[in-house]
Amino acid sequence: MSQTRIPCMLMRGGTSKGAYFLHEHLPADPALRDRVLLAVMGSPDQRQIDGIGGGDSLTSKVAIIRPSLHEGADVDYLFGQVVVNEAIVDYGQNCGNILAGVGPFAIERGLVAATGPVTPVRIFMENTGQIAVANVPTPDGVVQYEGATRIDGVPGAAAPVVVTFSDIAGASCGSLLPTGSSRDRFDGVDVTCIDNGMPVVLLRAVDLGLTGDESPAVLEADSALKARLESIRLQAGPRMNLGDVSQRSVPKMCLVSAPRRGGAINTRSFIPHRCHAAIGVFGAVSVATACRVAGAVTEGLAQGCEGTHARLSVEHPSGEFTVELSQQDDVSASCGLVRTARLLFDGQVCIPHTVWR
Repeated sequence: MSQTRIPCMLMRGGTSKGAYFLHEHLPADPALRDRVLLAVMGSPDQRQIDGIGGGDSLTSKVAIIRPSLHEGADVDYLFGQVVVNEAIVDYGQNCGNILAGVGPFAIERGLVAATGPVTPVRIFMENTGQIAVANVPTPDGVVQYEGATRIDGVPGAAAPVVVTFSDIAGASCGSLLPTGSSRDRFDGVDVTCIDNGMPVVLLRAVDLGLTGDESPAVLEADSALKARLESIRLQAGPRMNLGDVSQRSVPKMCLVSAPRRGGAINTRSFIPHRCHAAIGVFGAVSVATACRVAGAVTEGLAQGCEGTHARLSVEHPSGEFTVELSQQDDVSASCGLVRTARLLFDGQVCIPHTVWR
């Protein structure tokens, strides 16, 4: 047989799409596992024509799941960002969108039993060591995917998956403000470096000669802007305890401006080199958190961020992303958000036998 067949589910989680695997169905050796995942997605190739990736970072993701080895969790979840045009699988971050599919996957694969109309699935996020709880609708003992919940960036409606987090500050960088300051300066531009689930560098759009209303296509075509952002990103990475980030997908870069549609803040996010049509889950959490940090670059721009408990709408090019934050002692204590997920196929993905016999 010239192909190796691997059990796989393709799922949409939030505004991303990825291949979901049981840990036991992939090689134990990390280097071999990465070669397998690259072959699954068809990387490196801008079109990913020889794999199931969609030629975009939002559709070139994987989730590896197993019964949990950690107390207080049902399953362990390892996220991998498969770089489209390079032979790299990056495990240096979480993905809250793909996370939305982990609970349904765990129930579909029999790792967690449905317990009623809504089944909580406690997920240990291996990338950062925190636990999230996904509340999955399971009427009649099976995962329900159809529903009336709409999220910007996804057509139609689906059943809600409510995900809650606690203690995710400094998940990748070690602290909420990893440089020790709410504001730093690189290449003459003020920035805020923050990590509340995702390392993000925030910059005011106006400081780069922009309004913040530019479309992703316009920003994507601005090579001078992207070179400037990359210069700042490479300097910020070591200061954020991330080391050399030249081959990594973090930190993300995010332009902020005053809200336009009644939200808390307006954003244009880069992940990290392409302009996002929306904004990532943990990226939105970090941006929302920055809106409540004194001295951050969001100060004077963000609206309606006061109170111990706040619901912040983060505006992005294709809509908004609502984040609920609770705060204790000037630190974001927990957050919650609503996502949707859908099972797209359940079967076997095939890779050349020469990759993994």
